[in-house]
Amino acid sequence: MAVVWPFRGLRPLKEFAEKVAAPPYDVLDSDEARVMVAGNPYCILHVTKPEVDLDPSVDLYDPSVYARGAANLRKMMEGGILKQDACPSFYFYRQIMGGHSQTGLVAGASIEDYESNVIRKHEFTRKDKEEDRIRHIEAQNAQVGPVFLTYPDVDGVNAVAARICAGVPEYDFTSPDGVRHTLWTVPDPADVGLIQRLFADVPFLYVADGHHRSAAGTIIGQRRRAANPGHTGREEYNFFLSVLFPKSHMRIMPYNRVVADLSGMSSQEFLARLAGSFKVTEGAPAEPRALHSFSMYMDGRWIGLEAIPGSFPESDPVLSLDASILQANLLAPVLGIEDPRTSRRIDFVGGIRGTAELEKLVDSGRYRVAFSMVPTTMDQLLAVAASGSVMPPKSTWFEPKLRSGLVIHVL
Repeated sequence: MAVVWPFRGLRPLKEFAEKVAAPPYDVLDSDEARVMVAGNPYCILHVTKPEVDLDPSVDLYDPSVYARGAANLRKMMEGGILKQDACPSFYFYRQIMGGHSQTGLVAGASIEDYESNVIRKHEFTRKDKEEDRIRHIEAQNAQVGPVFLTYPDVDGVNAVAARICAGVPEYDFTSPDGVRHTLWTVPDPADVGLIQRLFADVPFLYVADGHHRSAAGTIIGQRRRAANPGHTGREEYNFFLSVLFPKSHMRIMPYNRVVADLSGMSSQEFLARLAGSFKVTEGAPAEPRALHSFSMYMDGRWIGLEAIPGSFPESDPVLSLDASILQANLLAPVLGIEDPRTSRRIDFVGGIRGTAELEKLVDSGRYRVAFSMVPTTMDQLLAVAASGSVMPPKSTWFEPKLRSGLVIHVL
């Protein structure tokens, strides 16, 4: 049964919230982050991407980067920009992007749940990325970027959220990308206890985004647990910062692919090679309309590809994913891209950029062909996680992204 933990959130004062909040560290490169922080000393990117305050020649993993992030966090605390709440609380965080609204519970997720697979994962993690997050968290003694979790809807939790969110919010602002961010505090012990009891009936939580952050938080907790002879299980290091969204609120966007070349083939030769696994249709829409179908942009036109029944194992939760079908039936055997994690011939484009971005990349000559995908469904993601398997790389793109800095978990 799932454990959710209230904590004394370190938060910006109301007048600074909009200036502090920023996109996750891993959706911006260093140059983009430097542009975003220009003229804004309060931006949390000074903490999550502290290389913005160092010379661009400094290596991202240099000890001075982690030290600067810790110093910047202390400066914001000492300067009164950030203040820690007086009592352990939960928080509800709502995001509205266009016509889509999602409301999640900000809470500590249990490292014991992570260890026992109550918190289920669907991606591999890389040790170098885990270590980078560990060094940031240890240097700051805080978790600044939340893990994005989901769970099957619970009527009682939805009712509590509706009641709390009918009240006056603590923060309410619209970020430059047009997403509205609203946050409510839940300090009342009665509400805190109710939420914990309701989640005790939730059998599993699922990592939607933030596999490296959840792994890093767990490793830190394990190390501190082992080093503490008086360990009780209630120390803050036993939990990592998370926002938990009910499944019905989740929206997955496609994660599209672009490939630099046709492996020496002409367009006609390439299309002929596809006939064994796909039904090929000229004049397809830029966005495919059904699972197991793809839209391919090449030579200034969109071409439809529909996977032929029997060309993939329909009962396998991983191999029946569209990303797996494209990889197994086209990218590897036809274009020779055996490992999309390491190949420099393929790149991935988040669905938020739209199919116009695919056309732009191919028309520019940088890439030869693009593939527009149908989004992975939440049921598919949960089925993969429940099976104990992992998804192919770049299978899901969640929007809107959680803003960092609105609630920080101090260890």
